[in-house]
Amino acid sequence: MPARAAHHPGRAAPATGGGDYATFLATVRRDAIRQGLTADAVTRALALSAPNMQVIQRDRNQPEFHLTWAQYRDRVLTARKIADGRAAFAQQRAILEQQVLTRYDVAPGAVMGIWGLESGYGAMTGKFAVVDALCTLAFEGRRAKFFHDELFHALAILNAGDITPELMTGSYAGAMGQPQFMPSAYVKYAVDIDGDGRRDIWHSVPDVFGSIANYLAGSGWVGGESWGQQVIVPDTVAQSTLGRTQTRTLSEWMAMGVRQMGGAPFDRPTDTGAVLRPDGPGGEAFMVYRNFAAIRRYNPSDFYALAVGLLGNEIA
Repeated sequence: MPARAAHHPGRAAPATGGGDYATFLATVRRDAIRQGLTADAVTRALALSAPNMQVIQRDRNQPEFHLTWAQYRDRVLTARKIADGRAAFAQQRAILEQQVLTRYDVAPGAVMGIWGLESGYGAMTGKFAVVDALCTLAFEGRRAKFFHDELFHALAILNAGDITPELMTGSYAGAMGQPQFMPSAYVKYAVDIDGDGRRDIWHSVPDVFGSIANYLAGSGWVGGESWGQQVIVPDTVAQSTLGRTQTRTLSEWMAMGVRQMGGAPFDRPTDTGAVLRPDGPGGEAFMVYRNFAAIRRYNPSDFYALAVGLLGNEIA
């Protein structure tokens, strides 16, 4: 779930829990209109909001999973997820390759991997009204500044007419549509590929693909390069020499005993990469390249980025 909260120096300080919710909404409405948003659009959006206790409960009681990579991989990269992805790719391949990847030099597997992990290829996009969720979280106060900024981005999206308040649905934390963009990410990266004048990441598959590809391109994706590959790393290599920040040339890694699966040496020894061995000696290991960092900007988790890359490989 990509989340970026921009700071807006001219914006009023967020109201927080402890005050009256109606007063909070009135302040949001006044500030939004002051920033040039139309009164009708803002009033219609805020009319849907009452403090959502389910949102507050979810926010305060997020389960903490401490999974190993092997457990995470088994949970996320299921045979069903791969089969569904291959079916979706076969169905949507022309849209992806002809309409999207001609504009953005991004690998189809990366787009499919993100689409699959974020929403199950569009099947699960969240049932919460985004403005209601963001109003609740901006009012409630735990991360009021972040959610206040996201709320104003959401109101600006509604003001532009890309979606109606009733159809602007997402997660309890405000991540929207099939790619699960936070409103700030939507403002920066959502695109209209199907040409209907709206950037519709809820219903338009071309817009979903284009927005994900634009996000990756804007995050530094290098066309024609791999995100990474599974490798063989001797257990004697110290875990302290590994990790995504520890880049070396492939020839240096080969001198340490690192090889491609099957034992072959790397083809381009002057290229640089980093080695991840999430579960330590005896566990799976991966050589990751520059495009791994681009995926990781979508969601700053090594497990997530590895899963996107591996799922994309299986699909595309």
